[in-house]
This record gives sequence, structure tokens and C-alpha cells, in this order.
Amino acid sequence: DTLPPAHYKETMNTVLACIQQSETKLSMPQVAVAEYEIMEQRLRELKGLQSSLQEQQKGLNYLSKTVEDLSRKAPAEVSQRYRSEIEVILGRWKKLSAQLVEHCQKLEERMTKFQRFQNDTKTLRKWMAEVDVFLKEEWPALGDSEALEKQLEQC
Repeated sequence: DTLPPAHYKETMNTVLACIQQSETKLSMPQVAVAEYEIMEQRLRELKGLQSSLQEQQKGLNYLSKTVEDLSRKAPAEVSQRYRSEIEVILGRWKKLSAQLVEHCQKLEERMTKFQRFQNDTKTLRKWMAEVDVFLKEEWPALGDSEALEKQLEQC
């Protein structure tokens, strides 16, 4: 009665594997990215990690409930050991969930800034091309004051 069911250990291993895998993927060093497609791919990966973590929520709830049930039946030292174990897992779970949310938010902000920068760059290049055409135009004759005034206005 004081030992958890076999399903408890299986669930524990599954939840821990998911947490470990997600922690490993999050701990990979981030590099500067200058391509929007790569940023989108990274965001999809982070959202995928969030989904896989959420899929384990049922197992985590089962573990918590089982530890709670064991605490009532088992001797103090045994129940304390299981409580400590689940508290560590819950702590890692919460920390990982918060990190994933934070990483997604930061990446979405960077993607927005990056897109704005690309649009601004495109506008600037278009303007520079128009200025280049203007500068290569033929200058009006010195006696043509109307054409000179028009060109001065354009400048």
C-alpha cells in the first residue's frame, strides 16, 4: 500500500523525459538570425515544445494525485521522499513552461521588428533608386531659369 503503482514509475519516466528533452532544446545557444524563415522555424519548434509539455499535463496531474494518496498511507519518511521528488519535477515543469513562454514572446517581438526593418529597408532602397535616377538626369541649360527652379525644388 505504501508503494506507488507501476504506472506511476512509467508516467514519471515519461514526464521526466519530456522535461529533459525540452530543457536540452532550450539550453542550446541561440545565434543571431538574419532570415525570417529561420525565425519562423524556431518559433514552430518552441510552440511544439510547449504542446508536448502540455500533453504531459495529465501525467503530471496523475503523479501529484498519486503522491497525495501515498502521503496518507505511507510512513512519514516514505511520503516525504515522494513529495520531494514531485516538488522537484513540478518546479522544473513551471520553470520550463515560463521559459518557453518567454522565449516565444521574445522571438515574436524580434520577428515583428525584423519584418518592420525589412519593410523600412525596402522603402529606403526604393527611395535611393529614385534619387539615383534624379541625380543622373541631365542638368538644364544655364539660361533656363524655369527648369533650374524646378530642379532646385526637386532637390
